Amino acid sequence: MIEMPIYCLRVVDIRISLKEAIYLLTGWFTLFIIGTDLFVISPLLPFIAQEYAITPAVAGWLVTVFSLMYAISAPLFGWLSDRKGRRLLIVCGLFSFGIANFLTAISQSFAMLITSRIFAGLSVASITPLVYAIIGDTALPERRGVWLSIVVSGHLTALWAGAPLGTLLEQFLGWRSVFISLAVIAALLSILNFRVWASTNQAHPAEAQVKGSALKIISAVSVTAFWAIAMYALYVFLGTGLVLDNHFSSSELAASITAYGIGAVAGSLFSGRVTDKIGARKVSIFSTVMLVGILALLGFFLSAGTWVYFLLFLWALIGYASFTSYQARLAEEFPETRGMALALNNTALYIGITLGSMMGGFIITKWGFFTLPLICSGAALISSLISAKRKM
Repeated sequence: MIEMPIYCLRVVDIRISLKEAIYLLTGWFTLFIIGTDLFVISPLLPFIAQEYAITPAVAGWLVTVFSLMYAISAPLFGWLSDRKGRRLLIVCGLFSFGIANFLTAISQSFAMLITSRIFAGLSVASITPLVYAIIGDTALPERRGVWLSIVVSGHLTALWAGAPLGTLLEQFLGWRSVFISLAVIAALLSILNFRVWASTNQAHPAEAQVKGSALKIISAVSVTAFWAIAMYALYVFLGTGLVLDNHFSSSELAASITAYGIGAVAGSLFSGRVTDKIGARKVSIFSTVMLVGILALLGFFLSAGTWVYFLLFLWALIGYASFTSYQARLAEEFPETRGMALALNNTALYIGITLGSMMGGFIITKWGFFTLPLICSGAALISSLISAKRKM
């Protein structure tokens, strides 16, 4: 795991001091562990359902309650961090995240398991958006896009590295061992974050101090809500479509997800450098417009044999370039309320994921899987239009 963030620094080709490298590595590892907790739940659900003698649908509430608690509480922590500072909230969040995962590991009833995931969602709400915000505070304005792209890549790396590692651990030691491991690492990360962020400033003095009203921020993050619908309405049912409609084998499905995961990390990393060169607004608008096109292509060519791997890679590359550049754009546009803006952006993300999964299920039931990418392209079009019409 240590090699990945160092590789990220080489890919984006930036010269940084040792202190700056520590900031980036701390943010990267923190979001990698948070992402692993989020993404590992899905492959563990069958084992959890079997142990508690419940259906997979009921077990799915573990994801639902986590997401709802995150979406509801993230704006509060963002608001607090803009006023009281981010460091203490991140450290307390990691400590409570460790406790939540320990409770998940020792849960003797499904009610206790649900409670522990509610606690986990509350904890993560005070970590993920505030890590983005503190990186935005710490980076020089001309490097902010690259720095944010690096820490976002930590979260995305968990999709294709952290979750499989957790699944492998389950095979040897059982699913509870995954959450015990996450609890121990979270405790260590709380100490690391406490030390690392001790000397950071909340905002760079050279920036224009423009306050954003809550209404203006909500309008801004609606771009992310439609982006999430476009991405996740399709992603949630991607396995279903590839296996049932395209008759993919397990190995072919794994290769598809790997292609998507690598594309997501690459898109995040490379968009950061381009963002710092030509501006976050241009990159975010252009990449979202490109997302409209690639989703339409997926609708027509999703059954095009081995070409599907390239299309999935390209979809994730463009999609996460859009997301990362828009994060940088929000951090730039709302310097005094950066914590609130990025927290609300994460809330919009989870709202979009929830609405997208609901919409995707309805669409494939009503019209079939191959219409889903085309409708998702329409959601991406709405996102791009709102993004293009917005001004600082």
